[in-house]
Amino acid sequence: MKKVLIPTKLNAVARETLTAHGGYEVVQDDSSDLSTLAAAHPDTYALIVRSEKVTADIIDALPALKVVIRAGAGYNTIDTKHARTKGVDVMNTPGANANAVAEEVVALMLADARHVVPADASTRVGKWEKKNFMGKELTGKTVGIVGFGAIGQLVAKRLAGFDVKVLAYDPFLSGERARDLGAESVELGALFEQSDYVSLHLPENDETRGLVNTSLLARMKNGATLVNCARAGIINEDDLRALKGDKGLRFLNDVYPADAEGDKTVTDIADLMLPHLGASTVEANWNAAHRSATQLIGYDDKGIASYVVNRDIPVGLDRAYSELAYALAHTCRGIAGGNKQMKLIETSFYGDLTQFSDWLLVQIVAALSDDFDRTLGYDAAVEYLKEMGVEYFNRETDSSKGYGDSITVDVTTSVDAATFKRISVRGTVAEGNMMISRINDFDKLYFEPTGTALIFIYKDRPGVIGKIGQILADNEINIDDMRNPHDPSGENSLAILRTAEQVGCEIIDQIAGQIDALHASCVSY
Repeated sequence: MKKVLIPTKLNAVARETLTAHGGYEVVQDDSSDLSTLAAAHPDTYALIVRSEKVTADIIDALPALKVVIRAGAGYNTIDTKHARTKGVDVMNTPGANANAVAEEVVALMLADARHVVPADASTRVGKWEKKNFMGKELTGKTVGIVGFGAIGQLVAKRLAGFDVKVLAYDPFLSGERARDLGAESVELGALFEQSDYVSLHLPENDETRGLVNTSLLARMKNGATLVNCARAGIINEDDLRALKGDKGLRFLNDVYPADAEGDKTVTDIADLMLPHLGASTVEANWNAAHRSATQLIGYDDKGIASYVVNRDIPVGLDRAYSELAYALAHTCRGIAGGNKQMKLIETSFYGDLTQFSDWLLVQIVAALSDDFDRTLGYDAAVEYLKEMGVEYFNRETDSSKGYGDSITVDVTTSVDAATFKRISVRGTVAEGNMMISRINDFDKLYFEPTGTALIFIYKDRPGVIGKIGQILADNEINIDDMRNPHDPSGENSLAILRTAEQVGCEIIDQIAGQIDALHASCVSY
């Protein structure tokens, strides 16, 4: 029998499910520290944890360990890289706490709107301050949801009974899917401008860190409410602090840089604060526990590894092609720009890459959506596409084209209700370096997707490159590399330039105006 160690206060359904299976010996002990338990049970095959830290030392102390399951979504407390070196798969259970977080968002909105916390304190000491606690109703308000994945969709569903108007921002969400879920898909700036409540449901990463800053906060309605039950780093606290008083904003918060006792940096600006209670419900604990057990059984009995978050590159695949797939999709996303709802993803994998199409799809989906982790599996990617209403088609390839080991990613986006735009990017790896070989009809680029790429399409004529270079020079921005092909008709040209530093939107707009650009975008890799 395989030993499963559960060193945490997890719902008993995990132990019961594994025991009923008959193939596991379960040891559950939430009173001893993990290092002591590891020393006592070196034959542990699987470890199920919540917020316990699974360090390299813990992994090394368990020589028989093959699986670590985080009963929850976040796995930053687990040394996933060291686990990989030891051949240990790490899983999480995303979505198990989605409803708990969604209900918490509604609870915060209602508690703040009706002054539940201060009114309770006042009444308990004998006061009767009805005039001071005049509230407001949610009914008829506009709620903006930033990130319309599992939690964001449940927030919309839970608010449906209040007859609110729901606005959703998520570039990966199709307009039809948003409407099916009772929401209107809008651009991020418009969402902040039109919403009475803005609720954040994004992961924290390089793309989203500091996303909610002065530029968005300044567009909020006076008296609007910002709710953060996602990740602390999404909000620029100093920008919120500077604008909150003047605009009369409300801020309801449940997340912090660290889950620990001590002073909190948002104490002076948060109108309601909770100690990260989003997943702290009996039901969410049961869901996470049950998912942990059933995922382990599926992993062992059927080889299901959809939620392994530290998957290694498959044997035979050069890691550079994994990065290439990500870079090509990221380029498509950057060229699309703004909140262009995705309708269709099409891929072509040439040469030896055909056998790795499932793995490479994961990298493509992760590049197109901040809400999908690139360490997950093919089944999770397909399920996510289905959830977001995005179609996927992997084309059969013709080896006679002579593309070698290369990848083509096509993304079709919705410009408006009747107009669609298709972006097609092909690339390969040459001498260990990623290369974009084609963007739409502009071929033979051989452009390395690193740093910052500026992309302009314009009617071909002399002097355009000089204008672009002059504006960049005026702003002390150096060009590291450049390609300037024509399309097959010879009417249009593409200028794609790589710079070593970020280029602001105002400079992109200035260049676009000077050269009458048909398209202008900036992609940071």
